[in-house]
Amino acid sequence: MLARNGEQLLVSLVLPAPAMVALIASPYPDPAEPRVALVVPGVLAPAVVSTAFTGQAIQTAFDRRYGVLRLLATTPVGSDGLLAGKAVAVAVVALVQLVVLGALGAALGWRPDLLGLLPAPVSAALGVWVFVSLALLPAGALRAEAVPAPANLVWVLLAGVGGLLLPGTTIGGLDAIVRWLPSGAPGDAFRDGLTGSGVPLLPRAVLVVWGAVLSLAVVRTFRWRD
Repeated sequence: MLARNGEQLLVSLVLPAPAMVALIASPYPDPAEPRVALVVPGVLAPAVVSTAFTGQAIQTAFDRRYGVLRLLATTPVGSDGLLAGKAVAVAVVALVQLVVLGALGAALGWRPDLLGLLPAPVSAALGVWVFVSLALLPAGALRAEAVPAPANLVWVLLAGVGGLLLPGTTIGGLDAIVRWLPSGAPGDAFRDGLTGSGVPLLPRAVLVVWGAVLSLAVVRTFRWRD
């Protein structure tokens, strides 16, 4: 279903690829790192988040609206199996994104730190956990028709000024705030790990805290029926 969703493919692969090329070619901002070393991890982070957040929020909201969630919850799959299946689907798509966009980055001259490349899936998994949980909040509480607009708006804001695409230091010196946001943490985790700046322990810890808080909020607020 994810692979057949045109809107999802647009924000997952079609938009991140030209964004990567444009940012590498752009003269602004002027990063301390080589531009390609900063841009590619910054594009990987919002690409993964788009799969975990925007598509899941909209799809789950309409599945609830048309009774799909309620009916599937009565099958042997159950509600837990349904949510686990969504998580696995997002993880598979995120893995494909990392491979495709990483290959594009390599073709443009990106040479990631090899020691940071191996644990990169950990940062991706934590980002998926946080943003799937964030997606399920509006999907389980709002009417389906009210979800697409805010979901797309939130994604644009997070990617633009939330620390996903570019670090907070390039956004008016907001690093002290952005690094603690659920959007800034995955961006920093990818950038720190893949540029060889060290193991991104703090960003991953921030993601774990956000994941736990948002998961608890989903458990308390999610409605299986519209």
